[in-house]
Amino acid sequence: MENQLIIVLTNLGLTDKEAKVYLSCSEIGTGLVSDIAHKAGINRVTTYDILEKLKQRGMVSYYTKKKIKYFSSIAPENLLEEFEKRTNDLRGSLPKFKTLTGEINHPRIRYFEGLEGIKAIYADTLSSKSEILNYSNSYEIRKQWPTYDQDYVEKRAEKQIHLRGISPKDKAGETVQANDQQYFREMRLIPSAQFDFTNEINIYDDKVAIISFKEELIGMIIESIEIANSQRAIFNMCWQFANIVYPLNMKNKLMEPLKDPEVRGRLIAKDEKKAETVDEENLSLF
Repeated sequence: MENQLIIVLTNLGLTDKEAKVYLSCSEIGTGLVSDIAHKAGINRVTTYDILEKLKQRGMVSYYTKKKIKYFSSIAPENLLEEFEKRTNDLRGSLPKFKTLTGEINHPRIRYFEGLEGIKAIYADTLSSKSEILNYSNSYEIRKQWPTYDQDYVEKRAEKQIHLRGISPKDKAGETVQANDQQYFREMRLIPSAQFDFTNEINIYDDKVAIISFKEELIGMIIESIEIANSQRAIFNMCWQFANIVYPLNMKNKLMEPLKDPEVRGRLIAKDEKKAETVDEENLSLF
């Protein structure tokens, strides 16, 4: 029996005796426990126990004939596939192991409900050391929280925590934007018909706060540097988009054909009258 093969198998987690039993079983092909034990140089009872363990690990199989068990080893190729599968399982579980050892900080998520819970989320943003990036619906939040400007916006401005925000272009959005300088912020408005949203998202420090104002008042704060940085990148892309989308929308409207028949009729009549008025002095046959 080759010592090199025994070393290979023990490196895979088998004991010295288990390796010898597996190799003996492989060399015999299909055999009785007594034959395998003799080949491995191990007593019959111990060999039988080892074969049962190898069977549980999927390394040997057996069949019974006249109440006698015959054992066969699994082909080395199948053994290799099995150990590769185990290796892949371990590789896929590495992030979880790192989490257990503290090498990976998984996101901390806090949930909030009701208006008081929503106010608690906004109170947390007042501790921000960074600029707040914000997607919001100016109407929805003030509908649910009528004193929002006094309770929150003024406090944020007093702390000089700057905010950049994107909001639907409606009456409420325009009113908010008109007071940007007073409240230490810069808002960009986008057409509400095309980009309507009712939730609010605030990105600040290493946190992302998500708030829903529609059917129920719920929100969460996610603490994760990776998530916050990714959301910042997405916001900045949207910020650049918001800077051009509304002027482009207005340009498209100006280029649309007139739909009012009366206005179109007056313009056509004017062009026809102009065509009939010709300077006779400039007429020529040549």
